[in-house]
Amino acid sequence: MSVDTIVAVATPPGRGGVGIVRISGPLAHAIASQFVTKNLSIQPRIANYCAFYGHDSELIDNGILIYFKAPHSFTGEDIVELQSHGAPIVLDRLVQESVLRGARLAKPGEFSERAFLNDKIDLTQAEAIADLINASSKTAAQMAIRSLEGDFSKKIHQLNEQIIRLRLYVEAAIDFPEEEIDFLSDGKVSTMLSQLLSDLEAIRLNACQGAMLQEGLSLVIAGRPNVGKSTLINCLAGREVAIVTDIAGTTRDVMREHILLDDIPLRVIDTAGLRESNDVVEIEGIKRAWQEVRGADCLLMVVDAGKPEEELKDELKAQLPQHIPIICVYNKIDALGLSPKCEHNIVYLSAKSGEGLSLLKDKIKEVVGFQPTEGQFSARRRHIQALDVAKQHLLAGHHQLHTQRAGELLAEDLRLAHQSLCEITGEFSSDDLLGKIFSSFCIGK
Repeated sequence: MSVDTIVAVATPPGRGGVGIVRISGPLAHAIASQFVTKNLSIQPRIANYCAFYGHDSELIDNGILIYFKAPHSFTGEDIVELQSHGAPIVLDRLVQESVLRGARLAKPGEFSERAFLNDKIDLTQAEAIADLINASSKTAAQMAIRSLEGDFSKKIHQLNEQIIRLRLYVEAAIDFPEEEIDFLSDGKVSTMLSQLLSDLEAIRLNACQGAMLQEGLSLVIAGRPNVGKSTLINCLAGREVAIVTDIAGTTRDVMREHILLDDIPLRVIDTAGLRESNDVVEIEGIKRAWQEVRGADCLLMVVDAGKPEEELKDELKAQLPQHIPIICVYNKIDALGLSPKCEHNIVYLSAKSGEGLSLLKDKIKEVVGFQPTEGQFSARRRHIQALDVAKQHLLAGHHQLHTQRAGELLAEDLRLAHQSLCEITGEFSSDDLLGKIFSSFCIGK
């Protein structure tokens, strides 16, 4: 429990029919009592319609007051919600009056942080709250709900239980050699370790899909001038977001557009045409284009189907990290009388007419590894990194078992893998990590 009391507006900024001010901490009930008349008895979990008064007895608004007594609240502390009309000035006055009566302004994510610290939710559930608020598609919202309900946490706990059982067996064999448990050759440890690696990989696959649908992908469109890059982004977006002309060099700066590709949020980035130029403005646009290309999750290299650009493809491959997939888009097939088709990572289409666009969308999903599965949950890149670290330690332990036959080193690798998985749910996590996670939340959460 915290010793101070915090207050914040829990509803989005702006005007609305209803606005909520949330107060959490030991003074929450006392502060709420000062807003209402003395003859009102504030009981837990009862909605009270009442008038809210300031310290000068001036009426602020009429609304609903609800009190949640600790530990039966979101934060595990006493919580009071003041529900008034959603005028910013009214909400601001309720917050300021709460501060005058002993509360302080909440930091971003502090309500969720207190819920985590008071064991009401774990770290993945806390992050799922932010993911649900920021969800850009129905699927992303559903995945965030699953994580909020604890689906992801349960899977991590199951992995940890497997590691704990394995650690107990291995360390018992090390500490009690007189029992003659030959775990290095009886096959039990090897079987348990292989199953653990298989289960971890299945969870990692789901986490990758969850992170992709939650955080989105950066899709960069690059190519020579006047090959149809801006027309393609308009085609993908389903509306005219980029200026299209027959003049080479029309696009001189980076342009970004957010679209959904079968519930995958895409940050589509249209870049200046890659060529030699003496124009100062265009030179800067080309420089920025190369910066975007190097940071892409996937690159669409657009070329005129009648003028293949093998030289540009070689240039892009030389500039890009090997893990970034390149899809070659042969555009303007309508001018050549060709039909849309897909061969390996080459798609033939017409951005002007839209022919072949579905082939491109399918290819994008394929190269980024999108595989819709049942029971997906929301995840973040830090979760995937922690799973990768745990996998590395388990593989190292597998090597120690089968190559070096070093039981003590296997036990240490299992401990490190367990520690890495605990960072996901927050059972083991540095203060710096917690601060970074909760600071990304909105104030009233």
